[in-house]
Amino acid sequence: MITVTGSLAFDHIMNFPGKFADHIMPDKIHQINLSFLVNTLSKQRGGTAGNIAYNLALLKTPVSIVSMAGVDFLEYARFLKDAGVDISLIKTIDNNLTSSCFIMTDKSDNQITAFYPGAMEYAQKLSLKGIKTDFAVISPNNPQAMINLTSDCQKQNIPYMLDPGMQLPALTAGNLESMLKGAEILIGNDYEIALLKEKLNLDEAKLLGQAKILITTLGEKGSIIQTKNQTIQIQPAKPGKVVDPTGAGDAYRAGFLAGHLKSLDLKVCGQMGSIASCYSVEKYGTTNHKFTVEEFCKRYQHNFEEELNLL
Repeated sequence: MITVTGSLAFDHIMNFPGKFADHIMPDKIHQINLSFLVNTLSKQRGGTAGNIAYNLALLKTPVSIVSMAGVDFLEYARFLKDAGVDISLIKTIDNNLTSSCFIMTDKSDNQITAFYPGAMEYAQKLSLKGIKTDFAVISPNNPQAMINLTSDCQKQNIPYMLDPGMQLPALTAGNLESMLKGAEILIGNDYEIALLKEKLNLDEAKLLGQAKILITTLGEKGSIIQTKNQTIQIQPAKPGKVVDPTGAGDAYRAGFLAGHLKSLDLKVCGQMGSIASCYSVEKYGTTNHKFTVEEFCKRYQHNFEEELNLL
């Protein structure tokens, strides 16, 4: 069983047909006042915990969510349950709404995001104490909740993936140092890992003195997986089409973890992450794609010319 902690949210996804850079005047960035005319708007189910757990469920990996939601969460909860996610540990706040994310993407796949925390404000009340699980994911959430939940993992000897992501600016160097100690996996995109190194004044070798595995995702260029003894370049899988990049990183995490909990080779795990992300980018929204394990394995073999048996 994997226990995923993080946000549950509704994503309001907008596409801007131009480039943000064409509308930003470098000499006026001290007084930005911009308005972008978007040509699509869609409300979708999202949040880091929901996205990761949904993809794990598609891969038939037992998964539960520990998170906070609001009074508007009922339909989303039913969707997750029907997909195979254990939702019994999700807490509902009666006087607030579920978190909402407003994401605008330009034609170069650059994104501008605003996030309303809603029920996530209460997430520091969550705990993993007494919960039996094989592995935990600490993904972006209320910063204090991330600190508390990481501490729970350390005290209960629960192996965990640390994914600070968008909350890196809100976490102090001291917070991050404590959270890193004993992490099984540290993951982030190349910008996030660079920011983390700068914030902690650490290089890869020193990061790997804390976390056993360091994963740097590179978008359409694939990913890099590092341990003390090896560096593995993961080639990107080929999507049929790129419709919406939102959620690709969360799908990657699920694909990687589904393999990791089966003790598969790190290269195979990374390639599984790459395949999972393809399914996500081919659909609008973060949880509108579907696949069977059989379809996933066939696509893996087609991309990497290797057999994958997950049954």
